[in-house]
Amino acid sequence: MDFLSACVIAAGLAMGLGAIGPGIGGGNAVGGAVEGVSRNPGASGKILTTMMIGFAMIESIAIYALVIALIILYANPYKEAGLRALEHIAK
Repeated sequence: MDFLSACVIAAGLAMGLGAIGPGIGGGNAVGGAVEGVSRNPGASGKILTTMMIGFAMIESIAIYALVIALIILYANPYKEAGLRALEHIAK
C-alpha cells in the first residue's frame, strides 16, 4: 500500500470513528430531552435551551474529526517525505 492510499484510509477512519460518538451522544441528548418534556411540559424552554447548547458541544467533536481528516489529506507534514520515499523505492 502506498502512502497516499494509507492517508485516504486514515482520513476515512478518522471521519467514520469521529462521527460514531457524536451520533450516539446526539441521539441520547434528544431522547433525554423528549423524555424530560414529556414528564414536565412546563420546563420545555429550559430543556430545549440546555439540549441545544449540549448538542453544539457534541457536534464540535465531529468537526474536530473533520479537521483531522482534512489535515491528513491536504496538509500532512509527512506527505513530501512519504512521496520521496516512494520515488526512492520505485527506482
